[in-house]
Amino acid sequence: MEDHSGDVPVLPLHTSEVDRYVHLNRIYAVVYSVGILALFYRHTLQLLSSPTVFSFVFTLSFFFADVILAVMWVLNQAYYWRPIHRRSHPERLPTVELPGLDVFICTSDPFKEPPMSVANTALSVMAYDYPMEKLSVYLSDDGGSDLTLFTFMEAAKFAKHWIPFCKMNDIMMRSPDVYFDSKTANDNHDHHNIKILYEKMKGKVEAVMMNGRVEEHHLHSEIEHIVFQKWKQERFTRQEHPSVIQILLESNKDRDITDQPLPNLIYISREKHRSVHHHFKGGSLNALLRVSKVMTNAPFILTLDCDMISNDPITPRRAMCFLLDEAMSENLAYVQFPQRFRGINESDIYGNEYTRIFSYNLLGMNGTKGPNYVGTNTFFQRRAIEGILPTCEETLKSTMTIISSTKVLDLANKVAGATYEHNTKWGCEFGFRYGSLTEDFYTGFILHCEGWRSIYCSTERPAFLGEVTPTLYDGLNQMKRWTIGLFEVVLSRHNTFTYGIKKGKC
Repeated sequence: MEDHSGDVPVLPLHTSEVDRYVHLNRIYAVVYSVGILALFYRHTLQLLSSPTVFSFVFTLSFFFADVILAVMWVLNQAYYWRPIHRRSHPERLPTVELPGLDVFICTSDPFKEPPMSVANTALSVMAYDYPMEKLSVYLSDDGGSDLTLFTFMEAAKFAKHWIPFCKMNDIMMRSPDVYFDSKTANDNHDHHNIKILYEKMKGKVEAVMMNGRVEEHHLHSEIEHIVFQKWKQERFTRQEHPSVIQILLESNKDRDITDQPLPNLIYISREKHRSVHHHFKGGSLNALLRVSKVMTNAPFILTLDCDMISNDPITPRRAMCFLLDEAMSENLAYVQFPQRFRGINESDIYGNEYTRIFSYNLLGMNGTKGPNYVGTNTFFQRRAIEGILPTCEETLKSTMTIISSTKVLDLANKVAGATYEHNTKWGCEFGFRYGSLTEDFYTGFILHCEGWRSIYCSTERPAFLGEVTPTLYDGLNQMKRWTIGLFEVVLSRHNTFTYGIKKGKC
């Protein structure tokens, strides 16, 4: 019998197509351009025929206002010129070849970002349909809060029941809070049991939050008592404390109730000193980057906002369809999923969905070097974000598999030190970049200028769902931060109109 196995076509892991309405977009742009030129022609005639100085100045002000609006419109047309839709095919991805994945979640204030909400985010990604022994979840607590650590200790216990429950019942919404509040929750014996466990965990956390600190009677093991001794030191404050690295779950040791491995769950609070300037989110991410390099060193990284829960358990597989494609992986820095939000009414009167920014603009960038990094829902290649690290003992560590060993933990605490980045090029030539309030945009922009590309992957079922800004005041503050951050990039040596045009060619 002849072997025809070599004739079997290899199905692609992803496909793409140009938006079907692209020609209408271009026709509209041409017609609108003619209208703008006609408007400028009219302004010119009015300027030339102005009878007085006052009317001349008045007409000139309108002319300049229209010029600014026209320039803004022209620049936005790049997003509509060639939008590309990309579709992944995770069912074609060989499970046995899936690589390691490190998930980074950052929080800083247990009262502004409730620990239970952050724990729900972590639990939703811990329950991914992904090999558990290859998944590690890192929480960066920049506030160094014992409340947050206590919450995650309880979440680690609950995960032993929650993860197998989700997989055995094929749950799609794997955030406990969202699942129990949804109408899709199954009304059966397993559901009632898991809900009782969750309410019990939630009750413990709420009691500690009301108390404002973790007391002795809240702890039930010798290990827990030892861990929280650090918070009893007089010098342990939010602005001044040593690094804290606590392994809450270890994949090669801990098992769920069905005797299957659990993902690694690691709590990190980088060292803080009042005399040392600490970059906010970018600094936290770089600390996570170094600590994870020492402990697990997965080739791929997911950065996630603390309120952005997973809404699709196969999302990592979707990202791997692009990241593992040999034809594009050589210069593919990251895969960006859009931001979607829960709790928005149909009219969205405050514009909290940011549809133009997170949908239309990013889709249009798919036709160039790809979307900018929006700070969350992003799967990175570690080698892209790390750049060319200097040769040292920290970067050479890649074979230590026992993350709880003294040697690994000592090294992890060292790279999480407050002065570790001094006289280095962290945040400048490698890692997440400093220099702008919008460190996410700045990082993505620099990566594009360095020759890397990115992919925008939008799915019918949102991959992630976040919490919407609750008030108009919060929304305006967020927009102000973005505006100032982008303006900082314009004023820097990496100006988008000079450095960007020179280095960021498609």
